[in-house]
Parts: sequence; C-alpha cells; structure tokens
Amino acid sequence: MPASSRAADGRLDARPAADPTGPRPAPGTTQLDLGPGAEVLLAVPPGEPSALLVFFHGAGGSAANSLRAVGEPATARGVAVLAPTSTASTWDLIAGGLGRDVAVLDAALTDVLGRLPVSRVALAGFSDGGSYALSLGVANGDLAEAVLAFSPGFLAAPGRHGRPRIWISHGTDDRVLPVARCGRRVSAELRADGYDVTYEEFAGGHVITPDLVTGALGWWG
Repeated sequence: MPASSRAADGRLDARPAADPTGPRPAPGTTQLDLGPGAEVLLAVPPGEPSALLVFFHGAGGSAANSLRAVGEPATARGVAVLAPTSTASTWDLIAGGLGRDVAVLDAALTDVLGRLPVSRVALAGFSDGGSYALSLGVANGDLAEAVLAFSPGFLAAPGRHGRPRIWISHGTDDRVLPVARCGRRVSAELRADGYDVTYEEFAGGHVITPDLVTGALGWWG
C-alpha cells in the first residue's frame, strides 16, 4: 500500500459517515483485509458501538498486544477498538518518517467508518504508540476529538488541525522514558499551546495497567 503525499504529512482523510452503507462488522475480533503487509484488528462490542478507539502499541508490539491492553474494557463500554500493527518494529514517525503506517491507518479507518455508525473517534497508545497518538492526534484534531497517551516519550506533530482534548499518564519510576523529560515536559508544552490537558502521574514504571485504561476511558466518556 503506497503512502500518499497526505500520509507523508500525517493527515488522515477518513471521516465518520452519517449513514454507513457497508456491511456491519460482527461483534468480536476480526482482521481487516487491507492487502499484503497490513495487519489491523477490529474489536466490536455487542450492540451498536458508541465510539471508535484507535490504539497504537509500543515498540516491538502488535495489534494483539493493543487489544490485550484495552480491548475488553473498551468494548464493555460499547466502544469499538481499531488496532493496527506497525509495518516496521515501531511506527513510521520514529522509524524513518511518516508515510506507510499513516496510509494503512487511513485505509483501515475508511473501511471501518464506512461500516460502523460511530460519530466519535479517539487516538490512543502506549510508549512509542503514545507518542504516535499524540503526534497524529494533534495533526488530525478535526477527526479525533481526544487523545489518550500512556507513558509517551515526545510530541512531533507535523501540523496542527482542530483542538482535541488530551489525557496523559506517566509513571514516576519510568526507567525507559523518564517522567521529567517525557510526560511532564510534553503535557506542559501542550498546555502552553492552549490544549485542554489532563495529566496523571502514578507510582510505577513503564507500564499500562487496567486501572489506567479504565480511568482514561472514563475521562473520555
């Protein structure tokens, strides 16, 4: 799947449809058919989903890791989860520049939003995935109403569109991405830029826990 110039700019064209015409995905977890090299899982709750959460795994992770972290608590709240796997060991923004992963994500969103009647979208992720969610979320706030970042390292948005609400958590004992130069710095910079930021520190390391996931989903509403 070649990357478009829009993908290289980190921009997503997919948008929710007022009346989706595609076949509704069945409840449960399925893999989207997006062509060779693209692995994207979709978890759909029973009944009508109220929103869509896109979740980006940490470096070396996978879509399956994402669903293990957030799939059950999200679908229990009536939220569908879209979980891509990065085409390299981590996301394109970190591994050479925006392009292929954005293109895969846009294709996945186009497919899902054409079949699920959701009007609310949030981007989320852990570690490198948290940095990716922040960067794409700020660049696509006209699509994502919120960003949920668990232990992110940085923000490198290629542009700014819209004003998503932002939730960030970080462990005070994080030895991988230290809290002072990561969570605290990123949240302070976003606040200084005028974003609505909720920042939570916890006593712990470089982890995403069920309590944090529940808290973040509750914050998003």
